Amino acid sequence: MEEQKKGFFGRLVQGLAKTRNNIVAGMDSIFSGFSAIDDDFYEEIEETLIMGDLGIQTTMSIVEDLRSKVKAQHIKDPSECKELLINSIKEQMDLGENAYEFEHRTSVVLVIGVNGVGKTTSVGKLAGQLKDSGKKVVLAAADTFRAAAIEQLTEWANRAGVDIISQQEGSDPAAVIYDAVSAAKSRHADVLICDTAGRLHNKKNLMEELKKINRIIDKEYPDAYRETLVVLDGTTGQNALSQARQFMEVADITGIILTKLDGTAKGGIAVAIQSELGIPVKYVGIGEKIDDLQKFNAEEFVNALFHND
Repeated sequence: MEEQKKGFFGRLVQGLAKTRNNIVAGMDSIFSGFSAIDDDFYEEIEETLIMGDLGIQTTMSIVEDLRSKVKAQHIKDPSECKELLINSIKEQMDLGENAYEFEHRTSVVLVIGVNGVGKTTSVGKLAGQLKDSGKKVVLAAADTFRAAAIEQLTEWANRAGVDIISQQEGSDPAAVIYDAVSAAKSRHADVLICDTAGRLHNKKNLMEELKKINRIIDKEYPDAYRETLVVLDGTTGQNALSQARQFMEVADITGIILTKLDGTAKGGIAVAIQSELGIPVKYVGIGEKIDDLQKFNAEEFVNALFHND
């Protein structure tokens, strides 16, 4: 297990290489290039963090925190600020206990996200991991409007060795959920994971669809623990943040899956999402393999970002 953990940290360090080059190289030159801690010093840090996709609001909070720590500890040497900055970023991301309650109870997990973010793949990977940990999992193919979504999820279900409930393309997503809830109950499933549509440009329809799905689950499966995860593409940076905000308007989001963090220079968006929205990033995806979707750990993420292990 420790070996696996180390392996994932190594992959995270690797996956965040572009983001690290984007942020850390700039930071190191600031810490070594300035001889005094002045307004220009803080401005350079601000600019580097914003360029690293941490977002303006989050950056301001981090820099504000850094200023007060520097003042309180009477620090004069810019090079001594690096550790303080790293700790400030960790504090911004700390949302307390990152709960995975749904793993320990009979649960329904709704997964939403726009096309192309890796939603169906994330559902498949999550199903595989839960199955490997001894859970009985049922998948619901309720993203019925995207061509090939059902086939893609069926392929993942076969690979993960879990049951899937589906109808044909274009059928009513709520009807699929109804069937899936019945199947989950009769088969005594631990977790029902629902791959649902996320057509944000048609927000009113999406809202109606999610309401209908939620009503069915409330009525047919009232005792099930509920989790609603939104999948965001890490490569889209600030756009992922605005997508999350829009989904928060139509659903009670309990967590975020951030995909495609390998090979993007915009990995800093994980900091902005968790800090600005107050919603935990619960999983990060750093590759194609089933175990490349991993539980998110803010401390490890920032250490990998600065490769400060």
